Amino acid sequence: MKYLLGVDVGSSSVKTALIEITTGRIAATAFSPSEEMQIDAPQSGFAEQDPDRWWQEMQHALNKVRQQVPFKSDEVAAIGISYQMHGLVCVDKAGKPLRPSIIWCDGRAVTYGNKAFHDLGEDFCLSNFLNSPGNFTASKLKWVRENQPDIYKQIHKIMLPGDYIALRLTGDATTTVSGLSEGILWNFKQRSIAKDLLNYYGIDESLLSAIVPTFGEQGRLTAEAAATLQLKAGIPVSYRAGDQPNNAYSLNVLQPGEVAATAGTSGVVYGVTDKVEYDPKSRVNTFVHVTHTEQQPRYGILLCVNGTGILNSWLRKNSFGNASYADMNAEAAAIAPGADGLQFFPFGNGAERVLENKDPGGQLQGLQFNRHHRGHVARAAQEGIVFSLQYGMEIMQQMGMQMKTIRAGHANMFLSDVFGAVFANTTGCTVELYNTDGAAGAARAAGVGAGIYPDFKSCFAGMNVIKRLEPTAQLQEQYKNVYGEWKTALLKSL
Repeated sequence: MKYLLGVDVGSSSVKTALIEITTGRIAATAFSPSEEMQIDAPQSGFAEQDPDRWWQEMQHALNKVRQQVPFKSDEVAAIGISYQMHGLVCVDKAGKPLRPSIIWCDGRAVTYGNKAFHDLGEDFCLSNFLNSPGNFTASKLKWVRENQPDIYKQIHKIMLPGDYIALRLTGDATTTVSGLSEGILWNFKQRSIAKDLLNYYGIDESLLSAIVPTFGEQGRLTAEAAATLQLKAGIPVSYRAGDQPNNAYSLNVLQPGEVAATAGTSGVVYGVTDKVEYDPKSRVNTFVHVTHTEQQPRYGILLCVNGTGILNSWLRKNSFGNASYADMNAEAAAIAPGADGLQFFPFGNGAERVLENKDPGGQLQGLQFNRHHRGHVARAAQEGIVFSLQYGMEIMQQMGMQMKTIRAGHANMFLSDVFGAVFANTTGCTVELYNTDGAAGAARAAGVGAGIYPDFKSCFAGMNVIKRLEPTAQLQEQYKNVYGEWKTALLKSL
């Protein structure tokens, strides 16, 4: 039997998946650690993780997969990587991290990005980068340059989290155009490195890694990495993408007008377009999609709400004792839509792009001690997460994105019947839930990149819709009113 291996480096866990090449079936999947990985916050607004922790958890997750399917070292034909977007990893000449990674939800660089947006000119940034430099990777590197100059001087290469895992696998420091675009390190108009921003920040272009294709051989497994992972040396790493473009790919969202969603630590809605579109306020962001070519341009419009699954996790740890997520969902389901007037605003995981990089913190409004209990809080939290996504989806619709059907994996918050019903009826969209995840998608994509599958279509064998959620007229009308009240309260608070 021959397999494809996918690795998905998240901020909560690292997941691995093994796909049977001939059938497309997921042979095994596992994640590590079993509890969410810690996100360190040395100061308010900071969010960091140790890159070597990702490498360690990848090994643990792969060992768990091997326990399910005792595959041989030479039975893996290719490896694909998905990773948490927008992070910054700084390594020295030996490839060792010089400091913890500044990850996606870290807010320390907002002021640098906002100043660059003003000084370079908003029209210039939007027409060339399709985004404000905001709180993205380039701005995080500027923060290191200004605040940790001794570390900055030692940097040999900077990379995204997935680039670092690829470095550990292949020994090569590389990146992709899609990855550069997510860090605001790519000029869409000039189709080259964003030199204007780098020059403004005083950053040497030589710190960027060499560009490799998203699909195609990006390097081969070294003898050292092979020994560590109990795999055969020389296996090609043939795909790499940020978690949200990869999630869209995992769900076969490749063509203009198709839309994907995910609700893990953060919540994301991601729509594909063939036109260069951007939000003037950079509240939602446009990046190069994984299937982009100059002949057939594909861009991904990404809405991200930082406080999604992490809110549910926080509630479970701090308010629900030993209850499981299933128990929480059951308590939430026992409460009527609208949570009896209780409103949750899930903005407690760093600066929110959809709120123009404001960081208002999480808020619970309307709490009545004689009426509300923790079931109301659980319901209000799930509704608030959906409402925050709907708030951003309205911006995407203003940009011309039409949304009728949204695809998602049957995982994370979409395991909750409450969340799924609120999502379908608030957005008015049919929601299709599939038997896939980011690691499985990365494995399938690796098969395309290695030439094992002749085209994109053929790699999706074995993937099926396992649940379809349809909005109803009665609930749509009900949630229209509840969401309207929530949105009014949000706008008053900003």
